[in-house]
Amino acid sequence: MGGILVEASKIAEYARSLYDAHGDKAELEAAQKARECRESGKATEAETWDAVRKAVSQIRGAHES
Repeated sequence: MGGILVEASKIAEYARSLYDAHGDKAELEAAQKARECRESGKATEAETWDAVRKAVSQIRGAHES
């Protein structure tokens, strides 16, 4: 994902793909990407990954209930 904020539908789409590919590890994967972006000074991209992580968390919650 690029360095610009991504629209909500793209975040949801990416979160779904990440969850489908990584299952319960998808949230951790997104959190690690966010941390790497922050450490590289890419704050906007980190915010996008945070949004993906939150979306994955919601997907996981829907699957657990």
